[in-house]
Amino acid sequence: MTGTTSPSRASPLRPFQYRGWATIWTGAFVSNVGTWMETVAIGVYVTQATGRATWTGIVAALTYVPTVVLGPIGGALADRFDRRRYLAAVTLFQICLAGTLAALAATRSLSVPAVAVIVLLAGCAFAVYMPAAAAMTPDLVPPRDLLGAMSLNTAQYNLGRVVGPALAGLVIASGGLGWAFGLNTVSFAAVLVALSLVRIPPPASRPSGRPHIWARVADGARAARADTGIRTALLLLLATTFLVSPFIGLVPAVAIKVFHAGATGTSVLVTAQGVGAVLSALAAGPLGARLGRRRLLVGALLAVGPAAVLYGLAPNLAAAAAAIGLLGFVYLGVLSGTGAVCQARAPRELRARIASLFMLAVGGGHALGLVVQGWLGDRFGLPLVTAVTGVALLAVVVVTWAPRPAWLREMDAPAAVGVGGPWSAEVHAPEPADGQREREEGDDEREQRRAQRPQPG
Repeated sequence: MTGTTSPSRASPLRPFQYRGWATIWTGAFVSNVGTWMETVAIGVYVTQATGRATWTGIVAALTYVPTVVLGPIGGALADRFDRRRYLAAVTLFQICLAGTLAALAATRSLSVPAVAVIVLLAGCAFAVYMPAAAAMTPDLVPPRDLLGAMSLNTAQYNLGRVVGPALAGLVIASGGLGWAFGLNTVSFAAVLVALSLVRIPPPASRPSGRPHIWARVADGARAARADTGIRTALLLLLATTFLVSPFIGLVPAVAIKVFHAGATGTSVLVTAQGVGAVLSALAAGPLGARLGRRRLLVGALLAVGPAAVLYGLAPNLAAAAAAIGLLGFVYLGVLSGTGAVCQARAPRELRARIASLFMLAVGGGHALGLVVQGWLGDRFGLPLVTAVTGVALLAVVVVTWAPRPAWLREMDAPAAVGVGGPWSAEVHAPEPADGQREREEGDDEREQRRAQRPQPG
């Protein structure tokens, strides 16, 4: 690639030119296909076994509850230890959990309490895994491609949401729940292979005295609070996950109780949401280069509430699929946009701890929202609850934006951040606006970045 690239022609797939990042992305995608097969199978089992949206929401929430406590701890640990080995150890634990679920299904020993315990333990693994995984991204791509990489990271999760439920419908219909759980167990091997093939910089130098884990957690919280851009992004993310994101975990209840469409309807809605998310990820890089990260994020925040209203008021399954596709598009824009703000502004030595606060906002808000909206849905109907919460989120965003526009501007301002990493020369220097950076970047700088690109180990 030579010459300059205009913002409007920036490739949405450009982060794939960085081999280390592409390897990790591929391994995570294979694993997520299996994870979404398991997620659909669990949702179908719990809804059919209990017949109540409340239980569907509670079991789905157990995946995210541990992020409230373990997410910050996982971030502190990931900032201290070698991230590849740390992630490999967590992945082995996830394999054990998935294998146990498959064995229970194969022996016809499944029960709602057993499934709930395994989902809770899997949530613990997820809580300590994600901060380290997110903190690796800025080590594998340069700052100009961070938004695109973060969007594509979320896209592979949602692309798994497209492929996994589609496969789950076929697998459950032909072989039963046990096959879905078994294939998820095997899929984790892709993560182990990917981690073995990449290199990342060593951890930042450890402070003397081995500070208590909670002191390290507090350091990350103070850094996030002191940075207006990170603080604003996290607060708006928390509002979004509490008020709108429960639509994800409650999809089986909507498909079964509202549209009477069973596992097939669940797969249709989950797949449609995933398609919208994938399209959002492909659009994020070019749109971010043309509009700027902040304006793109504000647009997504303003749109996600109305999209939830459309989904909640959909009169039939086909309309709901179209609405949830739009909702998936703008919801991923919020996730990737706020994630990029947090990672771009965080010092490397605190990056996993800032990522853990991001996961805390996602998991904590989502879990609480699932329980509350599942309970309200059984009493007032899920469509009404979804529409009302969408209106509430729009009100929150407008009230934040109108009187305090400076808070939103801070999300786009350069931050003086910390040490190390293959892109450290760029990280320490204030960045020009996205479009200007694209126009000013020349061939020599591109070649230098290619030379610094992480190679397989």
